[in-house]
Amino acid sequence: MKRRTLALLALGVIIAGGVAFTILRRGPARVTVDVGSVTRQAQFRSTVTASGEIVASRYADIGASGMGKIVSLPVAEGDRVRAGQVLAQIDRIQAQSDAASASEQTRALESDEQSGRQQVRAAEADVAAAEARIRDANQVLKRRRELSAEQLLAAADLDSAAAAADTATAQLAAARVAVDRATQNLETAARRVSQSRAQQRRATDVLEKTSILSPIDGVVTRLRVRNGEMVVVGVQNQPGTTLMTISDLGAIDAEVKVAEADVLRVALEQKAEVTLEALPGKRFAGKVVEIGASALPVTGNAAAREFRVVIRLDAPDPGLRPGLTGDAEIVTSERTNILTVPLQSVVLRTVDGQSRTGVFTVDGTGAARFVPVTSGTIGGLDIEVTGVQDGTRVVTGPYQVLRELKDGALVTVSGAK
Repeated sequence: MKRRTLALLALGVIIAGGVAFTILRRGPARVTVDVGSVTRQAQFRSTVTASGEIVASRYADIGASGMGKIVSLPVAEGDRVRAGQVLAQIDRIQAQSDAASASEQTRALESDEQSGRQQVRAAEADVAAAEARIRDANQVLKRRRELSAEQLLAAADLDSAAAAADTATAQLAAARVAVDRATQNLETAARRVSQSRAQQRRATDVLEKTSILSPIDGVVTRLRVRNGEMVVVGVQNQPGTTLMTISDLGAIDAEVKVAEADVLRVALEQKAEVTLEALPGKRFAGKVVEIGASALPVTGNAAAREFRVVIRLDAPDPGLRPGLTGDAEIVTSERTNILTVPLQSVVLRTVDGQSRTGVFTVDGTGAARFVPVTSGTIGGLDIEVTGVQDGTRVVTGPYQVLRELKDGALVTVSGAK
């Protein structure tokens, strides 16, 4: 038994030694990686994609300025209209009554104002008469004083002349007060006339707005009401009735929603291409003409914010209509004759205590070497780089391997024989 046990132990030692020798001969374990290559591209674009819908460059949502029933609706959806054309007529009986009442009230107050002017003129005439009387009384008083000084006039006659002069003075003061009173009454009447005329203008404006006119030339692209329906105006947070939408289809825009991660790369006048669900295979060229200054309201449980971007189509199809949905590709940067690598191959590593951007290349011995690069424009799944040669093989994955890959690690290229 002891010999057999010793033989088995010896055999185990020999096998273990053989395995260890084999492992030592093979060296460190290799990891399998995917590789790509540095590619030179004659034209390289960075783009932003977004979805949205077709809208008219110029349109107007038509609402009502007053409440009432539609008694006439002479247009239908799809009709072409001109600026100033009647689109709808709201019942105007009440508005006509209010306008007539305001007009009559204005006339009555204008009569009061005219009467006030006459009263002012009469009061001014009384002042003139009082001034004449006081001049006469003063002259009589002067003469009687002279006669009294020569002892030619009785004292009673002098007192009578003095009393008459005082009476004339009091009458003049009273006449002047009457002028002031009449002037104030005239000013009050004039203000009442001005107020009434303002109310009359308001009533006339309300009456005129019972006829709803088109503000622009265009097409009725949406009609939301029917003849006989009631319309209301907006009150606080309650929106008013929108009767219809008039769109000028001479210029067409694509209004898209761009994610907040991409909106800072979008600028005015950038080129764009729009594709529509209704016209597969057809692309419409355009340019960015408007970028929202603030994010759109978040709807539902969406966490990401979006910004409104408007693209003006250069040559829209005459058959395009507002509401058609599609996608837009905005060219944010365009480069020529540059080197690119797959986006996922660019990693961060610490070199000499500093964080550097770079890629891993595979040398002739099968070792991965970290090469610092400078990255640039991102376009699709590729990114612009400088610092490596055209055609150089770079490690592109798998992600878990690339995340932990170190400089000098031995690798095996996936699919290589």
